[in-house]
Amino acid sequence: MNKLKLGWIGLGNMGNPMAKNLIKAGFEVVVFNRTKEKETEFIESGAKSADSPQHLLEICDVVFTMLSNDEAVKAVFEGESGLLAKEQPGKLIINMSTVSPDTSRYLSKISSKHQLEFLEAPVSGSVKPAQDGTLIILVGGTVESYNKAKPIFDVLGKFSHHLGAIGVGSSAKLAINYLLGLNLQGLAETVLFAEKNGVSREDMLAIVNEGACGNGITKLKSSSIINNSFPAAFALKHLVKDLRLAKEAGLDAPLINPLFDSFNHAHDMGLGNEDVMAIMKSL
Repeated sequence: MNKLKLGWIGLGNMGNPMAKNLIKAGFEVVVFNRTKEKETEFIESGAKSADSPQHLLEICDVVFTMLSNDEAVKAVFEGESGLLAKEQPGKLIINMSTVSPDTSRYLSKISSKHQLEFLEAPVSGSVKPAQDGTLIILVGGTVESYNKAKPIFDVLGKFSHHLGAIGVGSSAKLAINYLLGLNLQGLAETVLFAEKNGVSREDMLAIVNEGACGNGITKLKSSSIINNSFPAAFALKHLVKDLRLAKEAGLDAPLINPLFDSFNHAHDMGLGNEDVMAIMKSL
């Protein structure tokens, strides 16, 4: 399997460590990033660089995209130098970006017209799990394509799950990020209410984390809350985007609108590039 030549598009906070893990695992990796400076460290470590997405697919067996939003992903598929600019049947494209279920189905459809295999494989987890190779990978597409990709997923994550047809993986990602938003909002409100009434942040977080309400995200975000410092592991602007996509995909539960409004307000305050836990600042 390591003889497969892999292409990687998108070297941001998540794509960078994920591509590095593939190189460490012995895969030959070719990278493409719109900001070419981000390719430098990969080239210095022995990876190659492609001139365009079309060139990347031409020289690789499997190409991954890990980009910020639907528009960015569509842009690397379409256009005169995009992934679909030249007929290259039989190749596999795997989108690991978080996009709407409709966008996933659209990408699958246009890939199929060019006789390309397509998988959606958004991930649950932020920068540290990406670095550690412990992401949760949510896959939609054919079983055959999933089986082909699984040894690669095993490098990137601790668990990959084939959920069904294209669109189902994206729906699962939006669902888990809705739960993430609820967790963060609830944690922030709890700590701020306690602090207002004389309970220190340290004490309240100890109560949360040592009790039944504690979970991975409450423990992970505790140091940021105590230090009131929120460097982006998962930028708040991306959760705003994901909550919007969930609303557009039909999520109409009682808490989605106030949750979206709260994070969107934080974004409008200029907190979009800080970590999602920066919701503390707006509250």
